Amino acid sequence: MKKSDFIVIGCVIVCLLPFFVSDSVYSFYKTFNAEHGMIMSFLKFAILSTLGECIGLRISAGVYNRKGFGIWPRAIVWGILGMGISMAMTIFANGVPAFLKSMGMENATSVMGESLSWSKVFVAFCISVGMNTIFAPVFMTLHKITDTHILTHGGTLAGFFTPIQMGEIMANLNWRVQWNFVFKKTIPFFWFPAHTITFLLPGDMRVLFAALLGVVLGVLLAIATHKK
Repeated sequence: MKKSDFIVIGCVIVCLLPFFVSDSVYSFYKTFNAEHGMIMSFLKFAILSTLGECIGLRISAGVYNRKGFGIWPRAIVWGILGMGISMAMTIFANGVPAFLKSMGMENATSVMGESLSWSKVFVAFCISVGMNTIFAPVFMTLHKITDTHILTHGGTLAGFFTPIQMGEIMANLNWRVQWNFVFKKTIPFFWFPAHTITFLLPGDMRVLFAALLGVVLGVLLAIATHKK
C-alpha cells in the first residue's frame, strides 16, 4: 500500500466515524435526508460515485488522480446524474407496482411495504428491470458523453463548462463496446440484481445504496480493464 492509500482510508474513516459515534449527527443526517432528498442525492453520488472512479483509477493506473482526470467535473456530473437517478427510482418504484397491479397482481403495491417475501423480491426485480431497461441506457450514454467531454478538455472546470459537442461525441462513440459490454453485460448481470436489492431496502436507504453501487462498479470495471 502507498501513502496515498492510507490517506484515502483515513479520510473515509474520519468522514464516517461521526455517524457511528454520535446520535445527534446521525439524527441530523436522517432529518436532512428526509427534508432535502434531491440535495442529498447530489451529494451522495458526487462523493461516493466519484470515489468509485478514483479507486478504479488507483487499481488500473496506480494513482487516485492524474492530470486530465478531472475529479471536480466528474463530481458535478455524478451529482446531477444522482438527482436523475433519484427521480427515476421514485418514478419506477411507484409506476411498476401500479403496472403489475393492472396486470392482475393485486398486492403488487402493498407487498413492497411488507416484510421480505418472494412476492416482494419479484416486484423489486420487476422495478429494477423496468428502470434499467428504460432509463439506464440513456443514463449510461449521457455519462459516457460527459466523460468524453471532460477528458477532451483536460479535466478542467473551465473546459467542463464549455458547450458539449453532443453530435460529434456521439458520432465517435464506440457503440460496439457500448452495446456489447455496457448494455448487454453490465445491465442484466450487475444492475438487474444489484437494484433488486436496492428496491428491497427502505425508501430512505435506496439512493445511498445506489451511490455505493457506483463505488463497487468502479472497482469491478477497473479490475476488468486491468486484466485485459
